[in-house]
Amino acid sequence: MKFALGKKLGMTTIYDDAGAQNVTLIAITPNTVDVLRTAEKDGYSAVRVTTPRTAKKSCHREFRVGDTSAYTTDTAIGADVFSVGDIVRVSGITKAKGFQGVVKRHGFGGGPKSHGHRHVLRQAGSIGSAFPQHVMKGKRMAGRMGGVRATSRGLRVVHVDAQAGTIAVKGSVPGVAGRIVEIVSLA
Repeated sequence: MKFALGKKLGMTTIYDDAGAQNVTLIAITPNTVDVLRTAEKDGYSAVRVTTPRTAKKSCHREFRVGDTSAYTTDTAIGADVFSVGDIVRVSGITKAKGFQGVVKRHGFGGGPKSHGHRHVLRQAGSIGSAFPQHVMKGKRMAGRMGGVRATSRGLRVVHVDAQAGTIAVKGSVPGVAGRIVEIVSLA
């Protein structure tokens, strides 16, 4: 299992033999293994890695592995662990969009746009019936949108630059540029 923490740089287009490919660039500054979890001591096997988020703060994540014997504390993990053709999943925090209405948040159709329908264009409409005299839990309504953890699966690594510490994965990755993401390859 290959894994690393990286920083999303943004999207670009790479031109190669396959044609134009839209890719996301991820910078992987060397991750450092700082904690090893073992089944005997902790009840599960995992490796915790840390990477600098900013000059003063660092980011820690645990990755569960079958065997921790391949790792020691202070082991460096960089972009060179991945190779072209690896299928990865990338997890991160999505863009936060703030308080949004039901049309944008849930894709509701809104009210009619014809004559006589004033102020109902982007409203939710009815939210319940006479019985049971309250709004049922889980009703799709306006509220905060985004800012949650999401995972993009099945992304293919199309370029690895070990010198610069960057990889390019085909497709989009959750989050804004500059945000920390987790990259995991099960191969």
